[in-house]
Amino acid sequence: MINPFSKLGISDDVVNAVKELGFENPTPIQEQSIPVLLEGSNDFVGLAQTGTGKTAAFGLPLLELIDFKSNKPQALILCPTRELCLQIANDIKNFSKNTPNAHVVAVYGGANIMQQLREIRNGVQIVVATPGRMLDIIGRKAIDFSNVKYVVLDEADEMLNMGFQEDINDILSTTPDDKKTWLFSATMPAEVRRIAKNYMENPVELTMGTKNTGNVNIDHEYYVVRARDKYAALKRIVDFNPEIFAVVFCKTKMDTQEVADHLIKDGYNADSLHGDLSQQQRDKVMQRFRERHMQLLIATDVAARGIDVNNVTHVINYALPDEIESYTHRSGRTGRAGKTGVSICIVNSKEIGKIRQIERIIGKQFTKAELPTGFDVCEKQLFALVHKVHNVEVNTDQIDQYIPRIMDEFAELSKEEVIKRFASLEFNRFLEYYKNAPDLNASAEERGDRGDRGPRNFGNSDYTRLFINVGSVDDFTRGDLLGFVCNNGKISGKAVGKIDLKGVFSFIEVENDSVDSLFNNFKDVQYNGREVRLEKTSEEARSEKRSFGGGSGRRDRDRGGYGGGDRRGGSGRREGGNFNGGGGFRDFSGRSREDRGGYGTNRGDRRDSRGDRGGSKRRS
Repeated sequence: MINPFSKLGISDDVVNAVKELGFENPTPIQEQSIPVLLEGSNDFVGLAQTGTGKTAAFGLPLLELIDFKSNKPQALILCPTRELCLQIANDIKNFSKNTPNAHVVAVYGGANIMQQLREIRNGVQIVVATPGRMLDIIGRKAIDFSNVKYVVLDEADEMLNMGFQEDINDILSTTPDDKKTWLFSATMPAEVRRIAKNYMENPVELTMGTKNTGNVNIDHEYYVVRARDKYAALKRIVDFNPEIFAVVFCKTKMDTQEVADHLIKDGYNADSLHGDLSQQQRDKVMQRFRERHMQLLIATDVAARGIDVNNVTHVINYALPDEIESYTHRSGRTGRAGKTGVSICIVNSKEIGKIRQIERIIGKQFTKAELPTGFDVCEKQLFALVHKVHNVEVNTDQIDQYIPRIMDEFAELSKEEVIKRFASLEFNRFLEYYKNAPDLNASAEERGDRGDRGPRNFGNSDYTRLFINVGSVDDFTRGDLLGFVCNNGKISGKAVGKIDLKGVFSFIEVENDSVDSLFNNFKDVQYNGREVRLEKTSEEARSEKRSFGGGSGRRDRDRGGYGGGDRRGGSGRREGGNFNGGGGFRDFSGRSREDRGGYGTNRGDRRDSRGDRGGSKRRS
């Protein structure tokens, strides 16, 4: 029987490599585009949703058209982010593993440029690159594109959204005029249309489905809550889906870090992905996510581009994107490769109009869902536990030796009592947390909401804001300070809210019920030979300009400095400590700093949130 990829014109070596990767049949975009691209004589525009197999759609034809006897660059693939660059390069390497002398190089910021230059000098036919790093290499006159026959612009809409228009112009000016340009995109805004007009001549255009529409395998839901309840709503959604494996989208790097920090503190297996992480940190986060060693990846739009992870069950929009078209890319992280998925939006009443705009663009209607009650969550988690126990694989050879002692231990208990006690091991925590749990749903007509105030207010408890006279100059990170306060104050991690780390001091928010105990336990606490002081503050005191410890004493809220103190701010490294809080009812005991690889802001490697930039702009 002839392989379906062979029928499209793909050679046996490549077909065998594709089969080994588990691909039996081409996707619609591959089936339609591969025969056209194999002709090698046309410019091309391909529009299809994320997760439909666009990489193979252009990667497989390239492997048929390139002369691998020559070690000169013949194809250039440009994409917006490092993760996507690595994903494309790895896919094409896998496709070409049976092809003699095939060389693919990934060129992206945040990695060792000297290693990338060595790979180019050793000979390469296909270069996959982000624009910023590609311009760096071109500026060093380290690559010759005079033999390039094909240029692929992948995720073209996102490259334009990130401001790469000028960089693309500069890069393409170094390639031959007679090259063929292939453009792939999930959406077709006017800017992408202009690219096609400027760089292409009578391109063949292929659209799978309606332009800008979402994946048909994805269900779209939205929950209306008060802005202050967003974080509590996120936790309830996660708790109601015990097997969730999700990407949670926030607007900014700061929000992403804060949401991830609070989820970790509350016992969820989560981590963040944003532009302030070094490439090594980003690689570690993505490796853990791909291997399903964590369940919740909290990400910005830019950082999440190129995430191609199988079996993502949910995409959760903690904040709606500024650009409505970006919703298509976000939701495309789930429902990939023919699987089904759910895209959830947590909104306040004033954002319902934006939901309607998204519906018009993607051509699908959202379902207005109700957040589950505390009882619903407890019931769902209980039966998930029962299901897990029922289906657990029993290692009979190992367990049999312990059965007599186990039976002796349970001799006085009936079968029903044993079952109740096993179920209660996990269930009691849910009952305690969700006891008297409030209804978080807000009606569309409710107007008491003052808009989306971001993730600054976590949970529903009332907090007292406290001043503490230690900060980043004492080598504290937010995680260190959390541990210091909880250990010395004899309070749990869930009693601590936002931590605002400054230079010579910090602010922490503590649940009202824990404040007196904290003060009592901190009476004689010292750090490096000096007394640690706690003081209550107020909303009015926060905004006043106050003097602490000499100098001008003028407070600049943005700089985070008092009296000439350290201005490094409060992001620091991510160190959530081992404090599990209420609501974090996952089977995770909290991970140490070493376990998580110290992910977080690396001040020596800060990045523009737009990713790699070239020319006179900031580059990775």
